[in-house]
Order: sequence, then C-alpha cells, then structure tokens
Amino acid sequence: MRLTDFQIKNLKPQAERYEVWEGKTGFGVRITPRGAKTFVYMYRFGGKARRLTLGAYPVMSLAEAHKKYAEAKEKVKMGIDPGAEAVTEREEERKAPTVAILADEYLEKWAKPRKRSWREDARILAKDVLPEWGRRKAREITRRDVIRLLDDIVDRGAGIMANRTLAVIRKMFNFAVSRDIVTVSPCLAVRAPAPEQQRDRVLTTEEIRALWHGLEGAKMMSGGTKLALKLQLVTAQRKSEIVSAAWEEFDFADGGWWTIPPEKAKNKLAHRVPLSPLAVELLQEAKALAMDSPWVFPSPQTERHITPEAVDHALRRHGLVDLGFTFLPHDLRRTAASHMTGMGISRLVVSKLLNHVERGVTAVYDRHSYDREKRQALETWGLKLKSIIEETETNVIPMVRGG
Repeated sequence: MRLTDFQIKNLKPQAERYEVWEGKTGFGVRITPRGAKTFVYMYRFGGKARRLTLGAYPVMSLAEAHKKYAEAKEKVKMGIDPGAEAVTEREEERKAPTVAILADEYLEKWAKPRKRSWREDARILAKDVLPEWGRRKAREITRRDVIRLLDDIVDRGAGIMANRTLAVIRKMFNFAVSRDIVTVSPCLAVRAPAPEQQRDRVLTTEEIRALWHGLEGAKMMSGGTKLALKLQLVTAQRKSEIVSAAWEEFDFADGGWWTIPPEKAKNKLAHRVPLSPLAVELLQEAKALAMDSPWVFPSPQTERHITPEAVDHALRRHGLVDLGFTFLPHDLRRTAASHMTGMGISRLVVSKLLNHVERGVTAVYDRHSYDREKRQALETWGLKLKSIIEETETNVIPMVRGG
C-alpha cells in the first residue's frame, strides 16, 4: 500500500506513539500522542535494525520524503549507513562556528597580527554585525543578508560607514574561506553602497589658529589627546605613530630626533623625524602629563598608550563642538604637507618627511641624506605655525630647496 497525502492528513493521534508503514519497504510515518507526524525509514545495517528520521510532515512533503527515502535506501545498498551519516552531519552543524565565533577568530588570528587599526574592525563588528548575525552560523549568511545589513546602515544616513562595514565583513569572510569555515564568501560581487570621495581637506590659516586655541579650551578632551593632535600638525606624522610613541624613541640631543621604528611605520621602514622647537615644547608638556609612563600618551584605562580610535572618538564627541568646524586627524598631516609645499619647500623633502614609499627616480636617493633638509623644513614650518597661532603671520622664507 502506497501512502497518500489524504491518508497522512487523516491519521489521528493515539494514547501511544505508533507507525503506519508503506507496505514492507521500511518507509512510513510515525505519529506521536500530540499529533506530530514524522517520516521515518527502518532498515538493517551490519546485522542491526536502524531507524532514520527523514523529516517532519507537512514541512516535508510526501514527495520529498520519498526522495530522501530512495537516497537513503541506495546508500544502504552501497554499504553506507545513512543514519550514522546524518548523525555526523548534525554534529558538524552543531559545531559549525557562529558569526560571533568567526569574528573573534578573525580578530585574534588575522586582524591583530596584521592591522594597527584592528580595534576599528572590532568596533564595526560589535556595532552593526554581531547584533544582527552573532548567533547565526557563519555558513548560513547569504549575499542577500549582506546587502540588507548594508542597506540598513545607509538608511540611517551612514553611507560611508556602510562601505567600511562591507570592507570588514569582506576581510572576515575571506579569512573564513581560507580557514575552511565557509566555502564561499557572501560578499562576492557585493558593491560598496555609497560613493567614496577622496579627501583633500586642508585647514586654512584661520582654521589652524581656531584649532590650536580651540583645543586649549576643549574642557571635555584630555590633555594628552589635545597634545597628540597638535603634535600631528607640527610633525606631519601619522596618527597611529603619534599615539603609540614611546619615550625610548626620542633623543633630545643635537636638536632632537624621533626615530619611528619599522614595526610602527606604515611602509615598515624606520623613519627619523627631526624635532622642531615647537615639537619639543609639546613633548615637554606631554612628559609632565605622562610622568613615569614609558608612553608619550599613556591610556588612563590600560597600561598601554591611547589608541587612534580614542582620538577620533574624543574629537567627534568633544572637539568638533568646541571648534565649530569639521576635520579628521589625518587632515592635520595633509594640512602640514600642503602648507609646507605652499611655502616653497621641495615636494621631495616633504615626501621624505611623510615617509612615503619611494618609487621611480626618488628611490635612488639615500633616505638618511635628507636629515638636514627635513630639519630645516620642520623648523620653517614650526615658525610659520607660531606666527599663525600668535596672529602675527608673516612671510616665512623657506630655507629648503633640496632635490
């Protein structure tokens, strides 16, 4: 007798669980006292009777159940126990990493060893990704899930953040593919949802003056954060290099030098930065605040230095309100470079100061042969800054024409 949908629908629960079989095939339906109906397959394997649950009715249709039964029966003929295989699949599914586990593994094994900005990755994941996907299996995330998540971020008016979130998700799932956690990334062919514009923000002399004096009056911002922002403008170095600076990197003899070690430099090359008198003044203030800490800008919460993200957060939360205009910390580095070239300082010398990767004809120059030109450039820039800050701006004649 072949079971039909009509028969299955009309099977009534009894006091005890019972089965209705489709002839002697081993295929049947189990009915519980509560009326739940499940397709089952009874078979023998290795001389022992086995029972395989195929699926619940009506979620699984009768036609689908027959197909699964036929597949299981064929495996038995091939010497494969479909029940043991199902147990293994369920165990693998139970142990499959969630997105939360994947995120933790990505941060610990990929981002932290390779990215100085790993904390920003962690922040992005914690803000928008984990609340939505954290408990879901990583391999269940689809391209549509990614698009919907990004659309939600765009809809709240944060298009650029949606782009940043996509970048982090893409890195995380590429890592997952490399670790055989997922077979394919759900970010494949997903495009950045918002247009990006290359920043070319350069502060004017009036904004520089307002910045300097505004930072001094920003009561809710820590003294270390204020000095870190000022030092970035004075030295034209990267924010991450500024906040992670250790006192052992500084030599105040012979005019003063700051040697950024290769592990902190973006291009992995040690970089010598001459200290102008204005930079030395700021460092002396930082020393008074840091006291006996080995870090120039120690964190009040940990035994390490403040983070680049902490500077960004402080600027967004406190600084910009007090200053009355917007900018990002990296704009300070660009501002210093732009004003120096505007004063007539050689682009090659400014490039040396910025520790840019050298290509083409500039690569043949000895990097250390520009120490004198770099010092002259930063001291000239320091004088210009002083005149801007004190509102006594005059034409400062640059001494550097190297290259």
